[in-house]
Amino acid sequence: MTATHIYASDVAFSPAVKSIQSRKGSREGYAEAEQRGWRTEVDESLAAFLAGANSFYFATASADGQPYIQHRGGPKGFLKVLDKQTLAFTDYAGNRQYITQGNLSENPKAYIFVMDYAHRRRVKIWGEARVVEDDVALTTALMPKGYRARPEQVILFKIAAWDTNCPQHIPQKFDAADVAAALAARDARIAELEAEVAALKGKAS
Repeated sequence: MTATHIYASDVAFSPAVKSIQSRKGSREGYAEAEQRGWRTEVDESLAAFLAGANSFYFATASADGQPYIQHRGGPKGFLKVLDKQTLAFTDYAGNRQYITQGNLSENPKAYIFVMDYAHRRRVKIWGEARVVEDDVALTTALMPKGYRARPEQVILFKIAAWDTNCPQHIPQKFDAADVAAALAARDARIAELEAEVAALKGKAS
């Protein structure tokens, strides 16, 4: 925690934010919450949540504060936990704009937002990130096996704090692959029942 950060939540609750909370009547509640503490390390619940994630949003900002948000996707679990305070993922070759990398070269502060629409859950993770180039062993270790993408580099993310949100206003959506699997299981069960019915009819006749 830096000298200006007494609580882990201070990474988000700046003096300006706290001032507005006071003016709008929510400061007392959040003051109690910040003393209980936002989490600063990966626990079992966060590890399990990330292991099931196949998508997240990654936010950075330039030195002058211009924000940028980029989507990252891959097989479930592609955002990996290296230790209790470090996440990592393979950065795939893309459109070669390099806005995220440029931002991180002058401002390491970053933010990960993971949404689970099916279960209406979201996790917010604050921290600092850096790009690791030319580390073949690390890139190979983090690259999802069999995934059709060209790894270019790795992004390491050091956690400062993380928190969850309530499900309010989150629309429930499902991945196409999960829907297809559920429908296939249903169709297989229907076929099984139809076969049983046909067999029973045959015995009855």
